[in-house]
Amino acid sequence: MELERYRIYSEIARGIRKPFLVFKNANVFMAHSGEFCKGDVAVEDGIVIGVGEYEGETEIDLDGKYLCPGFIDSHLHLESTLVTPGELIRQAAQCGTTTFIVDPHESANVSGTDGIDYILEQTEEVPANVYVMMPSCVPATHVDDNGCTLTAGKMKAYLNNPRILGLGEVMDAPSVVNGSVSMHEKLSVFKDRVRDGHAPFLPPGDLAAYALAGISTDHECVTYEYAMEECRNGMQVLIREGSAAKNLEAIVKGIVEHHTDTSGFCFCTDDKHIEEIRKEGHINFNVRKAVQLGLRPEQALKMATIQAAKCYGLHHLGAIAPGYQADFVVLDNLSDMNVLEVYHRGKKIIKDEKVEIRPCDPQLKNTVHLLGFRESDLCLTWREGKVHILKMLEGQIVTEDVQEEVGYTEEKGRKVFKPDGTYQKIAAVERHKNTGKIGVGIVKGFGLRGGAIASSVSHDSHNLIVIGDNDHDMYLAVQELLRTQGGYTLVENGQVFDTLPLPIMGLMSDAGYEKVNEKLARMIPKAHEMGIPEGFDPFITLSFMALPVIPEIRITPRGVYLTQEDRMIQSPFDR
Repeated sequence: MELERYRIYSEIARGIRKPFLVFKNANVFMAHSGEFCKGDVAVEDGIVIGVGEYEGETEIDLDGKYLCPGFIDSHLHLESTLVTPGELIRQAAQCGTTTFIVDPHESANVSGTDGIDYILEQTEEVPANVYVMMPSCVPATHVDDNGCTLTAGKMKAYLNNPRILGLGEVMDAPSVVNGSVSMHEKLSVFKDRVRDGHAPFLPPGDLAAYALAGISTDHECVTYEYAMEECRNGMQVLIREGSAAKNLEAIVKGIVEHHTDTSGFCFCTDDKHIEEIRKEGHINFNVRKAVQLGLRPEQALKMATIQAAKCYGLHHLGAIAPGYQADFVVLDNLSDMNVLEVYHRGKKIIKDEKVEIRPCDPQLKNTVHLLGFRESDLCLTWREGKVHILKMLEGQIVTEDVQEEVGYTEEKGRKVFKPDGTYQKIAAVERHKNTGKIGVGIVKGFGLRGGAIASSVSHDSHNLIVIGDNDHDMYLAVQELLRTQGGYTLVENGQVFDTLPLPIMGLMSDAGYEKVNEKLARMIPKAHEMGIPEGFDPFITLSFMALPVIPEIRITPRGVYLTQEDRMIQSPFDR
């Protein structure tokens, strides 16, 4: 800070000069000490000057309401919200989230550095702080078929960008612990910065080796016990509560029961759809739910603010104290945590302000490349014996590998797998480079009947993924996504029920969140009507079934993959 500017601020802090803005009569959350203090907050040039007794040129009387630092989402993928980045930021900001730590590896897996540049450009002038973690695993693993490869050399070009904080979630844990040269080159590029993790269910030795590589966070904990293992290894646990993966209750219940020190925890959403954000909130929902589960409000608020800021080296954010950016959330009480007003750099965020959707490069809207795909490519020839089944679990993105016998039918003189109410077919179709790769397997627990559901959002390589109880509807669903250049689609009894086009890299819509919500409001209930249990978000859950870094079993364009054994299985089915 230049000396002349400091002198002005010093006079304001000491009451000699009036600040431009004062928030009067507030219950101010002091994040460093974890307490509430009654007082006024003086703001000048979007910066907190002091907390005490002040008079300002402009005053906002909070009449005893609670004033907290803006919330921080420690890990999310903007692409996974289905709308353009600016729309998502504005919607979540209305819920009190003023800082976003984003990992654009969805875009990078489809379009490489062009995808990363798109996220940076689209978030330049939004009413929030948007920081980017450089995607570490593009592709995620050696069995992935994605659109681009991101090397350590390509990453170096972004090191001078002030919005690049560090290395994004390192999914390929085996490459880390086994000392892969290419992986450790990436870790080395960001040796003095935050390196995010992605390490579900690592055995103790592997987890220690993973942390030893300098990886300091993880958002993949689904149990309190594993979260504590990561804390003991010096990792910051980012408690996730998104649309598909809801891990907050299990972890927070453990924290409350064991009176655990919460300094090693923060909050994140990871993947949360915009209609769910509008319905229940964003990080404010995480805070509210944690408090309802028995966490003290002060603990939950620190996890949503100062602890996240410290984790990512954002020393000007996460607190209401001299020199900190004036990002504020006004709450009505400490139980419901209703957000009344939100301020970014001292300016009020206008609720539902119209967002101009910025255009993107035309090449980012032409990313579904598929030639020669036939309905017969989905056939599974039956052989006697048990088969590996991908069992889906409600409220989770992890799966179980179960081995069971399934039925068959006769077609053209051969026995083929016959889907029924228990077992359906799942397929992953490569869509980036016209390789013709198509993996087909069997899924249990999803319950879809009388049709097919398909998506081009298919983590993290984002090939086409489809589940159905008959080949014809599955084929129609894939063809529909080719027509729209990506999206969600639902086919029932030989007819496309509806489609949500996602033409930007097959991940996002530029039609506006209202139209996205309108489509989802029609398609999601229909998917449940077709047999998908209420405990599943139909499309989000589907989108994770190809992610080969999540236990235990996945479908890829190369076939059915056992993640913990790192192998494609030898199935009784011969395609």
